[in-house]
Amino acid sequence: MDYELNKSQIPAHIAIIMDGNGRWAMQRGLPRTAGHVEGVANVRYITELCTNLGVKFLTLYTFSTENWNRPQDEVMAIMDLLVDNMDLDLFMRNNVRFRMIGGIDRLSPAVQACVRELEEKTKNNSRMTAVIALNYSSRWELTQTMKEAVREAAEGRLLPDEVTEEYISSHLQTKFMPDPDLLIRTGGELRISNYLLWQCAYSEFYFCDTYWPDFHEEDLHRAIATYQQRQRRFGLTEAQVENTNTTEN
Repeated sequence: MDYELNKSQIPAHIAIIMDGNGRWAMQRGLPRTAGHVEGVANVRYITELCTNLGVKFLTLYTFSTENWNRPQDEVMAIMDLLVDNMDLDLFMRNNVRFRMIGGIDRLSPAVQACVRELEEKTKNNSRMTAVIALNYSSRWELTQTMKEAVREAAEGRLLPDEVTEEYISSHLQTKFMPDPDLLIRTGGELRISNYLLWQCAYSEFYFCDTYWPDFHEEDLHRAIATYQQRQRRFGLTEAQVENTNTTEN
């Protein structure tokens, strides 16, 4: 089915929980790592689709702080895939900037080097910013922010009344980009798994049963079309939003 998208209402920031790689592989009698290989290939595909649609920020939940508890061979395979598939040509060809959020210090030297090289070589690209959340979780991020606030307070640089929503947002890993307009989760689960909890306070959520390796152009368009059918109220009433839109137009 072809979904007609309103090109003037493309979400500026799409965040995706790329779930279902392992189950995709197991359904086919393959090792879970085979699903991650397919998942990485789909990252390239979806990145290009989003770039061409005019999305400005694409944030992909790649590896959470909790994922270290998975079988060691699966963790190592994922890290090896990251090193082998940091595709500079993809980012340069599409004028996409690469960024990472998460704790880089726990990653292997090889992964750290790849991340830093990509960030440096793509820093002047401007068509879209592709962000991977790697060794990331929202509770970890908020804990780090609170620690920084306590340090500033202990040094006499921060007063209680200065801890505002704006202060917290400016100290998060995501401070360089707007909050997500649309959060997509593939794989059939109905939760957001410690992902961008602060940032998704007013994001629109879209859940689908499709496993990430099978999430293709039609699926992306369906998610965006669903988003475009919703009214984002940010705490206002429907009438207030319609009146605001009428005034702006």
